[in-house]
Amino acid sequence: MRKFKNVLLVALFFVTATVLGQTKITGTVVDEMGEPLPGANVVVKGTTNGAATDFEGKFMLNVNSTSGVVVISFVGYESKQVSFTSSNLGTIELQPSNVLGEVIVTGIVDVAKDRQTPVASSTIKSAEIQEKLGSKEFPEILNSTPSVYATKQGGGFGDSRINIRGFDQKNTAVMINGMPVNDMENGSVYWSNWAGLADVTSAMQVQRGLGSSKLAISSVGGTINVLTSSADKKEGGRVYASIGNDNYLKTTVSYNTGLLENGMSVSALFGRTNGDGYVDGTEFEGYSYYLALGYKPNDNHNLQLTITGAPQRHNKREFAPSIATYIKYGGNGEPNRKYNSDWGYRNGKEDTFAGNFYHKPVASLNWDWNINDNSKLSTVLYASLGRGGSIGSLGRINKQQSYSDDLKDKNGLIRFDDIVAWNSGQSVPNFGADREGYTGGEGGPASIQGQFINGNNSNTPHADLIAGYDKTWRDSAENGITQRSSMNSHNWFGVISNFNTELNENLTLDFGVDLRTYKGIHYRRLVDLMGADAYIDNDNINNLGHVVTETYEPSISNILNVFSNVDKEVKVDYYNDGKVNWMGGFTQLEYKNDNISAFIQGAVSRQGFKRIDYFNYLDSDPEQESDWQNLWGGNVKGGLNWNINEEHNIFGNAGFYSKQPLFDAVFPNYNDNNVNEGLTNEKILGLEVGYGFRHENYSVNLNLYRTSWKDRFLRASATFNRNQSNEVRGTANLEGVEQIHQGVELDATAKFGDLTVSLMASIASYEYGSDVTAKYFDESNNPVLVNGQEQTQTLYLDGKKVGDAPQTTFRLGFDYKITEGLRFDISSFYVGNLYGGGIDPESFGASSTDPSSKILEAKNRQTIQLPGYALIDTGLSYKYSFKNNSSIGLRLNVSNLTDELYISESDTNYAANPGDTTWRGINTNNRVFFGLGRTWNIGLNYTF
Repeated sequence: MRKFKNVLLVALFFVTATVLGQTKITGTVVDEMGEPLPGANVVVKGTTNGAATDFEGKFMLNVNSTSGVVVISFVGYESKQVSFTSSNLGTIELQPSNVLGEVIVTGIVDVAKDRQTPVASSTIKSAEIQEKLGSKEFPEILNSTPSVYATKQGGGFGDSRINIRGFDQKNTAVMINGMPVNDMENGSVYWSNWAGLADVTSAMQVQRGLGSSKLAISSVGGTINVLTSSADKKEGGRVYASIGNDNYLKTTVSYNTGLLENGMSVSALFGRTNGDGYVDGTEFEGYSYYLALGYKPNDNHNLQLTITGAPQRHNKREFAPSIATYIKYGGNGEPNRKYNSDWGYRNGKEDTFAGNFYHKPVASLNWDWNINDNSKLSTVLYASLGRGGSIGSLGRINKQQSYSDDLKDKNGLIRFDDIVAWNSGQSVPNFGADREGYTGGEGGPASIQGQFINGNNSNTPHADLIAGYDKTWRDSAENGITQRSSMNSHNWFGVISNFNTELNENLTLDFGVDLRTYKGIHYRRLVDLMGADAYIDNDNINNLGHVVTETYEPSISNILNVFSNVDKEVKVDYYNDGKVNWMGGFTQLEYKNDNISAFIQGAVSRQGFKRIDYFNYLDSDPEQESDWQNLWGGNVKGGLNWNINEEHNIFGNAGFYSKQPLFDAVFPNYNDNNVNEGLTNEKILGLEVGYGFRHENYSVNLNLYRTSWKDRFLRASATFNRNQSNEVRGTANLEGVEQIHQGVELDATAKFGDLTVSLMASIASYEYGSDVTAKYFDESNNPVLVNGQEQTQTLYLDGKKVGDAPQTTFRLGFDYKITEGLRFDISSFYVGNLYGGGIDPESFGASSTDPSSKILEAKNRQTIQLPGYALIDTGLSYKYSFKNNSSIGLRLNVSNLTDELYISESDTNYAANPGDTTWRGINTNNRVFFGLGRTWNIGLNYTF
């Protein structure tokens, strides 16, 4: 018995010695700019004992000795060995090696680590963004990564869009410092609202597929996570100025205090961007501001308050002209890719019926609390108030709307001066009959008899309530054209909190909550009566015959105050609120040893939808405010990574989403509170496998994926009675859409001395998997009627190619260090198998009453394939560093070096039949956006 006790005491001594002998060492890994390097590997030399840095570049590692050496490595940077004799190694700076195969950060404080987290991913850090983005839009920098397609759409400032694996940005989650920023009603991301984001971004990461974010977010295509500079980055500042084509001018100034002795820190930035725009009639002006306040009272608590915004006003090319129209206003039979049908001159100055003005400041408070050595609570509180909208037109001149050729001059520009003249009663050549004064009988008061009164595009839905209402007035010579704004303001508040605890050396558990509330405020207001005396609004059932003279200038100064009360504004045409409440919970269990890492996640959410319509329901009508429509959804996903050895790894992941539809699927009819009878959750199943290779000078990533998406609701543009006097532009609501996206992705880098070569390739198949039903609405959100019946058709989409995103892309890039501080880079980006995106009745639709020949034609018709193209971008950089750690840099960027003429996307799918006029094999009736030609910018950067 005594011998047994002695053995037990010895065993307990060794166990205690082992535990007490363990030391926790900590530190922060940063790049040459002082920015954190998330996902860097920290390993005790000669062992497999290691850890990875978190979102802020910080690490914590248990070691069994009070002294030794750790090796810090990050793909794209030189490895560094650091001796330790104390528990805190401080800040460790790595120098770049020009190898570009980086790791990724994603989700709310989630880090997908290289050779550990089993997801397909890419990262672009601040140095590359600030250097190579130039005058491009922020998401365009991601075109260097597989399965990503970002375009400028119409070419207006901030009007870019992005697709990942063939899914648009409504179904790609965008996160900024852990906050979701996709619009809670329609899922959209408007990049013009984030125009200054590139200047304060530490890293921009794209995670393709369902990803590893724990939130129940719309990451069908992928997740883009943006990490902005923290307040406690190293002390210093930056002054930047850039000029470019079409009078482009950008200036920014920023400064960081660094971490002060009292634990406080401040980071601030202010910038301005303006220019004429590459596309005609797209002048713009935008500002950006960023303020980060940090407070770190001790090692256990870290608080960061961030406020950022980008008030802007820009003209745009909203409507995609036909190829024939581009050619008409071009030369020598070639299209004029700069042509814009939505603008003209008024009193010698640029004016438009297509523009945007918006201010969406976002404030967030991030709090990290290290509860103990094993547990941490991370929370972000955020608020966003958005004010602004779009610019357009209302009304007609002798049945012609503002986009009619009859209202344009010989150069295809809108005759604004002539519209003003006609509206005020003057005779205008080619406008038809002169305007008549208001004659009564249309629901207006006697006080406006004889005046020139503008109206809406279509008849009021409340005509039966107006004594003597004359429905022909909308198409008569009495109706003029007004410039208006469609306002889309919102109030958004949320909190996300995640608790993380280490159960043991292999298992980590996370769980948390995601709570949000959103109110969207939608209405129209007048910008300019354009020579008329007033506007009469008969669309508000509570105020029929309302004569309106109040106008609101769509300027930056009028949207700076986001706390303004919109209730006092005079509204026309429509006025409704959309409310969305979100309540979610999530959890994750992660396992890791020397060679294997795995995770399983689960999330559940309940979304509530409510619609309030102030114009189509009497104030006394209880149906003016709908009941809450509460829908449950959730997801489950998991993955595993196996590091076969130091060079090779393989991974796989799978997930299933039951995703609530967006707001417009719940209330699809625009002008009433009726709930979609066929409302159902969308179902997404994602599968992915991948292989990675890492070597000192080489890296390769290869991924295969398949995503199935069923029961989705889709809204597409539609045009009826094309090229006729009663042409109507509107939208189509499609229900029961199924899509199947699958493909293979490759990205690789290789270093040969001072030359780095990068390769990207993606080959995919995106197809619709079902036929769908469609209902159509005009631009005033009223159902399109055929013989008095709402227009409903079957769209035969089964097996058709999905458009808007190329199914083949390649990129080859070269980066060469000429001398110390001087570098040259050039890349070629190829796009192929790009199909038209328009899903409209003219191409694929037929009703049961149509002849069998039309139904057969709709079934057999295919989406059009657009011509492939290749773009060459190049740049030259020079940087000189002074002895006081300040530096000055100069960068020249040239995009589309060869001035390639290409179509970036098509809104329609009109096949080229025998006898049709074509351009490069494409029917010239197709409405398309051409990509931008050669553009350039030169930037001067001073850091101190």
